Amino acid sequence: MASTRIQKPTTRRGKRFLDEREPKTIENPKKTLIMEGRKCSNDIRQALKDFNLLKKPLVRLMRRNNDVTLFEDSTPLEQLAKSNDCHLFMFGSSSKKRPNNLIMGRIYDEQILDMVEMGISNFKGLQDFKTEKISAFVKPVIVFNGYKWKLTEELRRVRSLLLDMFHIDNVSTMRLQGIEHVISFTITEDLSILMRSYRIQLKKSGQRTPRIELQEMGPSMDLTIRRTKIASEDLFKTAMKQPAILKVAKRKNISRDELGNVHGRVHVGKQDINAIQTRKMKGLKKTAEEKKAERAKKKRLSAGSSAGEGSEQEYDHEDMNETGDASGMDVDSDE
Repeated sequence: MASTRIQKPTTRRGKRFLDEREPKTIENPKKTLIMEGRKCSNDIRQALKDFNLLKKPLVRLMRRNNDVTLFEDSTPLEQLAKSNDCHLFMFGSSSKKRPNNLIMGRIYDEQILDMVEMGISNFKGLQDFKTEKISAFVKPVIVFNGYKWKLTEELRRVRSLLLDMFHIDNVSTMRLQGIEHVISFTITEDLSILMRSYRIQLKKSGQRTPRIELQEMGPSMDLTIRRTKIASEDLFKTAMKQPAILKVAKRKNISRDELGNVHGRVHVGKQDINAIQTRKMKGLKKTAEEKKAERAKKKRLSAGSSAGEGSEQEYDHEDMNETGDASGMDVDSDE
């Protein structure tokens, strides 16, 4: 029975090698293992070489043919991926039943997480396009066209796999001159995937922002999904889980929009508007003409009120005289 002891490294080189493979809070960029099956057609062989050129230096290309059937037994591939420290793989083969066959997949915890088998047609390699190529280690812009990517869970996983396969590294800022490469995946009505690769050209536009033109540079191919093997929902969530230290703490009443702008909500208690001390502005003060007109208006109002009081008093005196005369006449008649 084999021993299950964990042997400690005896050299500094071995210690550095094991430290590189230890789990990290921020993982290293994922490497891709590219290997050929027992038989390969010219299109598959050229496609793997083109992928090797696009993904350098984060790639390990196996020179020998491997008699492996991944959907039946994936143990040899998992061992090769472990020894080469690769978490992505591309496997090309060709047979009478499945010609021009390409398998892409991901590895989690030293086991295959998910993989997709696709057939290649209408292939054109980098050498078929007589155009200028991109420089090495350029981070591509990945574009997914079509509304059917979100129809089923299987297509969503295929989209996630393609994004993970050609994604290089996360960037916080970018320079316009550093964007050189675009990889486009378009899904059609019959669920075929059209892969196209373009080189970005910056042209003069007479303005500060240059005019952008796309020039196809290859590889170009049409992919047809044949077989899939996707992970369960629980395993996929476990593989996508991030360390707690990387999660941004949620702040109450603060949110961000799609452009990254911060929006905050402030809760204020009920206020008495009459008691609020507003700012005194010179623009709100009354002019000399307005003050003069207001004083004249007050004088007219005061004069009118005093005249009204005088007329009331005179009217009262007249009433009293009339009542006094009437009473005297009554007394005289009695006598």
